[in-house]
Amino acid sequence: MADTQDNRPGEDEDEEDEIDDASYKTIKDAVLFAIDVSPSMLERPPPSDDKKAERDSPTSAALKCAYQLMQQRIISNPKDMMGILLFGTEKTDLKDGDPTFQHCYLLSDLDVPSAQDVKQLRDLLEDGEAAAQILKPAKEPASIATVLFCANQIFTTKAPNFSSRRLFLVTDNDYPVKVKQDKDTAITRARDLYDLGCTIDLFPISRPDRGFDRTKFYDDLVYPTSPSDPDAPVAIPSTSKVAKSGEGLTLLRQLLSSINSKAAPRRALFSLPLELGPGLRIGVKGFILIKRQEHVKSCYVWVGGEKPQIVTASTSHMADDTARVVEKGELRKAYKFGGDTITFTPDEFTQIRQCFGDPIIRIIGFKPLSSLPIWANTNKATFMYPSEADFIGSTRVFSALQQKLLKSKKMALTWFIARKNAAPVMAALIPGEEKIDENGEQSMPPGLWLVPLPFADDIRRCPEQTESLKTTDALTDKMRIVIEQLQLPKGVYDPSKYPNPDLQWFYRILQAMALEEEVPENVDDKTIPRYKQIDKRAGDYVKEYGDEFESVFASQNRANLTSRAKPKASSAGRKRTATPADGEDEGKPKKRVKKEPKVKEEGDEEGLTDQQMAEINDKGQITKQTVALFKEFLGSRGLAIAGKKAELIERVQEYLESKGL
Repeated sequence: MADTQDNRPGEDEDEEDEIDDASYKTIKDAVLFAIDVSPSMLERPPPSDDKKAERDSPTSAALKCAYQLMQQRIISNPKDMMGILLFGTEKTDLKDGDPTFQHCYLLSDLDVPSAQDVKQLRDLLEDGEAAAQILKPAKEPASIATVLFCANQIFTTKAPNFSSRRLFLVTDNDYPVKVKQDKDTAITRARDLYDLGCTIDLFPISRPDRGFDRTKFYDDLVYPTSPSDPDAPVAIPSTSKVAKSGEGLTLLRQLLSSINSKAAPRRALFSLPLELGPGLRIGVKGFILIKRQEHVKSCYVWVGGEKPQIVTASTSHMADDTARVVEKGELRKAYKFGGDTITFTPDEFTQIRQCFGDPIIRIIGFKPLSSLPIWANTNKATFMYPSEADFIGSTRVFSALQQKLLKSKKMALTWFIARKNAAPVMAALIPGEEKIDENGEQSMPPGLWLVPLPFADDIRRCPEQTESLKTTDALTDKMRIVIEQLQLPKGVYDPSKYPNPDLQWFYRILQAMALEEEVPENVDDKTIPRYKQIDKRAGDYVKEYGDEFESVFASQNRANLTSRAKPKASSAGRKRTATPADGEDEGKPKKRVKKEPKVKEEGDEEGLTDQQMAEINDKGQITKQTVALFKEFLGSRGLAIAGKKAELIERVQEYLESKGL
């Protein structure tokens, strides 16, 4: 599969070679699931008659979660790698015959998932006998140090150059070692993974009879903060819990929600220094968290041969006159000015585009949050998070700035240049609080939002408000009742619960074709309103509002008609007669009022003939005539009279040409 095209806003495609692509490379992710297969993880919950009760064991739920995530990633992130490692199994199999890592079973090798891999995992979940043979637990639990060392070898072998490598550890054992020496060995193996650039994400499973205590072992193994700045305040990930029967939240949903929150593609829009003052800079990365999803065609395929082949695209410039291939060094960029073509060398063009300096975010002042109106936004807001790549200690300073802005209810005004060749903008730096969903998972991390502000010429005046019907207190009260009946659960709209039906249908068709499944007949459209519930909850109130609206509308219409029918007093009786001031000449002639449109240099005749209009056109005086004259001329000849003056002149000239004048 080919890389998807990266269309950056505000940049021309022919200028890609001049743009710094260092912070625009798509991050390829390598995710390895490490799932515990101990007897406690294979225990199913007690049977229940409740349809919403939990029925999957933790291991089965984790495998289904990996299966669903693999289905999502195979289309949305075709370059990402995924693998599934089972530990604590009786069998030992790493696909290469290496028996070093005892009780570790590589169910799916770390690679770009193919349709065959997804089908094998699906068949395993549906075939109970095959799953029982593979998921047979060992008599002795697997060493966590062995699991981490095995994951290290897999990442080093299969994804040596990936910028993002993550280990998803799913277990319910909060103390998987017997002696302190084993704990020290496991911590050493974990540090080796971190030194390799890998991240360990723990998904602990707690049970109703016993919880999961991170402090016993995993707080020393899984870093809750940035390894380069351990004192920086960063939120500790929460614990996934087993849902009790009848709660309506299954373990699979909780795991999938938790893993999706950590498995989202982290593609940085920019990586820039944030200058808080002269000589004080920290590193930050910008992300677009909310973006419209569209169909992505990742590659072209040539089907003219024996088998389909992926097309490799290349671009070349050719001269119009000789059809000769023009080399890149022969090209010059130019602008037209006054009819002339002004050319620039690449160095001159770079100096012009970069005259405002290097890309940076510079704080130039602070203002109260209340001084920022809601309409002062010209583009998408960018979420910023600290980065330790260039400046060690950035996380600590960034967190202090974010907390201080939140406490003081202030925002920072910044000078913002997103990338090379980009125009500078003024932006507001607004603090954002951390948000937690109903499962206890982080739905929005704490950080700073960069909101572009409008310049003076970006602000347009609102259109003049015309006189219209006004609501009454009775109408407002009745509409308030309707709105209260149509509130979403907890009064919060969550876009993630309402996926784009067109996009989901497109992906479902692709999945069915790739996995050789039956094509579904109906679209699962969650955006369709639930009409029966709406009618049951608010139908009567809507009818009452409609009746009240009709009566108010009729009464206001009658009042408007009555006010228009009343005769207005003559303004001539109230108007004061102008009298000449002392010393002013009473015999001064009055100013003449132009009553009818005049035809310049053609007299005061009305209803011009074709010949007269042709003479005006020949003398070049047609643009000096009035719009009323053109409309009268065109209307008398059955032609359209709508449009601006330039359109009327063009219509008149076309008519004269058709007459041969």
